[in-house]
Amino acid sequence: MSGPILEGVLAINKPPAISSAQVIRDVQRQFNPSKLFEPWLDRERSKLEGESHNQRQKRKVKSRKLRDVKMGHGGTLDPMATGVLILGIGSGTKELGHFTTECTKSYEAVVLFGAATDTYDTQGKIVGRKGYGHITREVVEQALAQFRGKGMQKPPIFSALRVQGKRLYEYAREGKPLPEGFEIQKRPVEVTELELTEWYPGGTHSWQWPTAEAETAEKNLRHASEEETGEAVLKRKRSELHDGEGSTISSPSSKRAKAGEATSDKEPTSDIMPATAERLSTQEGAQPDTEVAQPPKDVDQPVSSDSKATVQPEYEQPSSQSKPCPAPACQLKMTVTSGFYVRSLVQDLGVSVGSLACMSSLVRTRQSDFQLGTNVLQYDELQAGEDVWAPKVQTLLEDWNEKKNVQGTTVASKAADPEIGDKS
Repeated sequence: MSGPILEGVLAINKPPAISSAQVIRDVQRQFNPSKLFEPWLDRERSKLEGESHNQRQKRKVKSRKLRDVKMGHGGTLDPMATGVLILGIGSGTKELGHFTTECTKSYEAVVLFGAATDTYDTQGKIVGRKGYGHITREVVEQALAQFRGKGMQKPPIFSALRVQGKRLYEYAREGKPLPEGFEIQKRPVEVTELELTEWYPGGTHSWQWPTAEAETAEKNLRHASEEETGEAVLKRKRSELHDGEGSTISSPSSKRAKAGEATSDKEPTSDIMPATAERLSTQEGAQPDTEVAQPPKDVDQPVSSDSKATVQPEYEQPSSQSKPCPAPACQLKMTVTSGFYVRSLVQDLGVSVGSLACMSSLVRTRQSDFQLGTNVLQYDELQAGEDVWAPKVQTLLEDWNEKKNVQGTTVASKAADPEIGDKS
């Protein structure tokens, strides 16, 4: 071995048009043959050679033969979304739970009024249209007040939550209703910051409604999946949260199971899609899986990087149209807790201003301590070669490990001397 063994957590600026799982595959293709990660792979191979046959079978690494640098992500982004995507490298995959369940995230999203879609964004099919002539910046700013603070939010049908081992978006794509007795449950969320940063009058922006209309069956499925909409979906009544503390979020019949918090990608996921759980959470505050130990098949599971299959884009760039969209749009800036769906907020905002709306753009600008423009690797740097990306990756991982060690020392010191930190 030559050089340091690098592992830990870093963040990359995800581009549009690809899934979070594809980002992992692309990064692995660069890391696997690199000199930078050769020491890590050599160490793992040495560990494998020292194990018995039964141990190897139990670890299920024989088929991989350690060709890939171990990697996972800490909270996915929709294919159409861009911005901070946290990656755990090697032992760093064990740290991803913090990023999926315990940290706050910041977003910039564009809301386009006048139409709703089955996916709550402009990549779906239109399920309804409604007037927008009355919508002004002032009307929207007044409506935003009800979404700040703590509340209950219902995930969209196009999400990666599981019901009986099948993702919700798979039911939606197939036009099938959820199994009898199952319903999508609201979850506790918090919006610590929410403001309107840009206003675009109709005809002055480039965003467009989708051109495809949903079939009647698709519209019925979507409406059937929504027991509440608008203000009722994201209630801002503190008493509701107070009444539910320490108990289940709601009280469905014993035959009903609830879609709990989970993180994945919209493959459709989310803006923030929390992780999938085989058993759907029934407790308020139940934490989502990190999907590191058992990632879902065919979605965000690290896949062998030498696969030569052609990857089809999961997001289509808006096509140019001769006429600009006549409806207004706005840009929102927000900071939210884990488990929050930006698409759902956009959907609910449209209803709350007496119209409909869908999300046209989404950028995750920050997650935990990782911020765009500060300590995030640029995606195009990967294609520039190891001489370009290796020094930056090494610095990011070393900085993260140094910070982790400092935090660990501080915690250990406080445990040994409870008065540390309280002295003036």
